[in-house]
Amino acid sequence: MKNKDNNPKSNSLLGLGLLTAVTASLCCITPVLALLAGTSGFASTFSWMEPFRPYLIGITILVLGFSWYQQLKPKNELDCDCKTDKESTFFKSKLFLGIVTIFAIAMTVFPYYSSVFYPDNKKEVIVKNKIDIQKISIAIKGMTCSSCEEHVNHTVNELDGILDVKTSYNDKNTSIEFDKSKTTVEEIEKAINSTGYKVIETKPIK
Repeated sequence: MKNKDNNPKSNSLLGLGLLTAVTASLCCITPVLALLAGTSGFASTFSWMEPFRPYLIGITILVLGFSWYQQLKPKNELDCDCKTDKESTFFKSKLFLGIVTIFAIAMTVFPYYSSVFYPDNKKEVIVKNKIDIQKISIAIKGMTCSSCEEHVNHTVNELDGILDVKTSYNDKNTSIEFDKSKTTVEEIEKAINSTGYKVIETKPIK
């Protein structure tokens, strides 16, 4: 008798689901990996994939949904009449599918909790002369999610004299308030470019 549980197509589908889930968040995972590795220059490596993210997430949902349908649908007794080893049984079990599903969800929603990987590095700045306070807005190319925002904020805060930095990937810019006696616009632009994102234009904020 043929045991349908030994069909390799099921594992192939799960593999596809995991692959699309991870791929969908590569553009957001990379900045965190860059920070942890101390090589922030490749943070924007997969930013080109961001437009495909909704489609990859859709494929992940469809694949996992079909896998759960296959797992939960009533089975013919003849399909379960064959002996299988424990390892094969585990990879066909609801437990394994549940683990894969949780991991896939964690990958697809990664941008919404990526901030936990960025330590608070904001320094206390003592301004001796208020006339030294300057505000600028910098247009940035390459940001795709909230993880990119955190990466830019973290990098800029590494500089001396940064009073406040707010970055928006939706608006594709960052607003920075700093003490120009401690750092310069050029140093800020250099820091942002070091992340792999690109400074397009810098304007003063009045």
